[in-house]
Amino acid sequence: MSENFRKKGLAIILSAPSGGGKSSIARALLAKDPTLVRSVSATSRKPRPGDIEGKDYFFKSKNDFLKMINEGKLLEYSEIYGNLYGIPKDFVETQLQQGHGIIFDIDSQGAQKLKIILQNTVVSIFILPPSIDELRKRLEARKQDSPEEIDLRLNLATKEIENAKNYDHVVVNNDFLTSVNTIYDLIKAEREKRGL
Repeated sequence: MSENFRKKGLAIILSAPSGGGKSSIARALLAKDPTLVRSVSATSRKPRPGDIEGKDYFFKSKNDFLKMINEGKLLEYSEIYGNLYGIPKDFVETQLQQGHGIIFDIDSQGAQKLKIILQNTVVSIFILPPSIDELRKRLEARKQDSPEEIDLRLNLATKEIENAKNYDHVVVNNDFLTSVNTIYDLIKAEREKRGL
């Protein structure tokens, strides 16, 4: 499989605890550089208000998702908060062959799997919140989750943060614009280092 990914593109893994800012940072990076594209995952979860099919996720029934697994159409997949998430293989291969930097907004479990599959085409960046208290404030401000779901996300965040040591780079998201620029500079440096 790794032979297929010796291409011109760079796979950029961004991970953070829920509410850590990775999705907002990914959007800012995409706006900053037209050679970057966002990996679109498949999921069995229901769309949230404002979610767009094919842009935010490929929404699948659980049966359709299981069919994709059985047919080997996913690079990796996992279950998070009771829903299945996975990365469609064809999309990633096409983007890397075209020389794009493809941003993966994924958890640490998926990140470790991708690092093994994509090998030398990967740079991994973990985004840390300034503190757990600040993370709680961000999750509450989103108004997307119940207090029980926020507690669950904070418990999982502690476990996610322990995995930061497995990443190539760690960035503390104290200030949004500073974090975006720092991560963009890391991506540019990795591209230069690899001659991309």
